Amino acid sequence: MLYTNIDFNYKNILITGGAGFIGSNLAFYFQKNYPNANVVVFDKFRSGRTLSNGNLESFGHFKNLLGFLGIVISGDINSKDDLENLEKSYRFDYIFHEAAISDTTVNEQDLMISTNVNAYENLLKIAVKHGANMIYASSAATYGDSDRFEVGYESPNNVYGFSKLMMDNITNKYIKDNTGISIVGLRYFNVYGGREFYKNKTASTVIQFGHQMLAGNAPKLFEGSDKILRDFVYIEDVIQANIKACNPKKSGIYNVGTGKSRSFQDISDIVQVELGTNYTTEYVPNPFVGQYQFFTQANIETTREFLNYEPKFTLEDGVKAYMPEIKRIYKAEVQK
Repeated sequence: MLYTNIDFNYKNILITGGAGFIGSNLAFYFQKNYPNANVVVFDKFRSGRTLSNGNLESFGHFKNLLGFLGIVISGDINSKDDLENLEKSYRFDYIFHEAAISDTTVNEQDLMISTNVNAYENLLKIAVKHGANMIYASSAATYGDSDRFEVGYESPNNVYGFSKLMMDNITNKYIKDNTGISIVGLRYFNVYGGREFYKNKTASTVIQFGHQMLAGNAPKLFEGSDKILRDFVYIEDVIQANIKACNPKKSGIYNVGTGKSRSFQDISDIVQVELGTNYTTEYVPNPFVGQYQFFTQANIETTREFLNYEPKFTLEDGVKAYMPEIKRIYKAEVQK
């Protein structure tokens, strides 16, 4: 589906974190709808390196790009040499900045800030030099324990949310400086959908529940999951927001969600309906109390107004659309 009147054919497009979940979906959106677009994917790709929480340092995976026909560059947004190479080798029209440490349980504050905050400003300087519109991934984690999910009411409760808020602060400064480009930060709420499998433990509960049940196991939820409410948004609506952010009525920070909160219990129940199972849920203690959001619900009024964004997928619609991919990945990657 085309979400804008912009013709991206023959435009130069950079997608950082392009081997990750959202970045790879963007890459294929352009390939499918604008076959003559010049798309450059820049990603660190995964290695065996792990962080103190035991999770991988980078989740980028080549399998997310199987079938991609554009340019792929392995690089690190923390490397000034790598960014300088991008700046000198290309002249970008649009930059989609999805690269980040997105694991909310990471404890390395220095690495989180340098990767998410410092590198973003370095990339933003390239956007200004190239005259490229910047669209980047912010996060609902900026809100933390806030009871109002709109700009100006942030209260991050982990360093990841803090880092994204600092990115947004940089954005506001550049907007005030009138740099001549549009800059849009998209505060993603709980995104789920195809190409997230390689996020491992940080992939959504939608695919995790699906694979648990396909393996013949009952779904495991944190205790009180019927009262843990999040705004779950399907990947297609996230792509819609990114594309519409290329030509915003106004630069700024915008929420990307559905505007409706649902429980993790709802997800489990919907997945069971789609799979035709009837397992009794197992409940386990929540080890992330204190750094965990128990309620999120995006206020998307400004997103509607300035990006012309309108979510198309309810949770039931999204899970149904996602189910064939959940089954395919289970057979190809889990059962092998």
